[in-house]
Amino acid sequence: MAAHVHHFTYGAFNPIAATLMAYLGSFLGLLCTERARDAHNRSRRNRWLVIAAFAIGGGGIWLMHFSAMLGFDVPDSPVRYDLPVTLLSLAFSVATVGIGLLVVGHGERSQVKTVAAGMLTGGGVLAMHYTGMEGMRLSARVHYDPLLVAASAVIALAACTIALWFTVSVRGVRRVAGAAAVMAVAVCGMHYTGMAAMSVEMDPSIVPSATGIRPLTMIVPITVLTAIIIVGVALSALQAMTEEEFTDGAGVPKRGVHAEAPQPWTLRQPSIGGLRLSPAARAVAAGRAAGAARPSPSPSPRPAPRPPTFDPTVAGAPVPQRMAPTPPAAPVAPVAEPGGPVAGPATSGT
Repeated sequence: MAAHVHHFTYGAFNPIAATLMAYLGSFLGLLCTERARDAHNRSRRNRWLVIAAFAIGGGGIWLMHFSAMLGFDVPDSPVRYDLPVTLLSLAFSVATVGIGLLVVGHGERSQVKTVAAGMLTGGGVLAMHYTGMEGMRLSARVHYDPLLVAASAVIALAACTIALWFTVSVRGVRRVAGAAAVMAVAVCGMHYTGMAAMSVEMDPSIVPSATGIRPLTMIVPITVLTAIIIVGVALSALQAMTEEEFTDGAGVPKRGVHAEAPQPWTLRQPSIGGLRLSPAARAVAAGRAAGAARPSPSPSPRPAPRPPTFDPTVAGAPVPQRMAPTPPAAPVAPVAEPGGPVAGPATSGT
């Protein structure tokens, strides 16, 4: 006997929450993937891709799935979830998405690599969904429509490939946000298409396990995991951004570009002894410290004085004095020695 299935037990709350979760995880993951393409070395790029895998696989896919499944109910049967299989679906999601991101995140960009990465990422979405559905325990037998299952697979594979193509082809937060919207719609569309493919046939001989998890019990771990993933991804992204900003490609700290100027002691200490410095006093002290730290310009050499020039057009201009030429020295007359010949110029004999 076919049983009636409710997919929206709490109205629009579950699909809206699932869509927001898918969008947030996809946006953070694709943004990290874009940052990985700009990373300087392999280790830093792998770090970005691991963060992206947890953001997309853990937050955008797995948490989206179980946020939507909180609204699933079968009135004629209790609904339970097997914990090991549920955790296995999380591992499938993160692992397959991570492999796909590693393919598209390394090496030269090509359409073949983008399609291969999209197939792996979409396969991760499908593996997570149907593994999670396998972990659901009902007093019934579950059947799937092959056509709708195939449709859900096409939606997941195509949309994930398009989203990754946007990520490696375009730049900027707005374009990444658009790619995240495409992926979020794909994940949610695949989920509800796969749920539409499911039909339930009651079988009283099947008894759900007493150790299974109730759907409402999963609200607390879902909320905690959501907070952990969001905070962890945000902190890791900020730390990686700061490291890339202050270091070069080899991991060596940059000097002089982003180095922070040392603050004066008066800026770090609001008080001196028992006296508390006012903001104005701290500002004056900071200005003096900055002035003392600033190097003073070296004095320029003073030019040598130039002699005055005569300009006949200017009245009262100094008239240069001409110096008289020095007369040539007079020839010295020969002096006659007593009792001797008179010295004169030598003449040649004839």
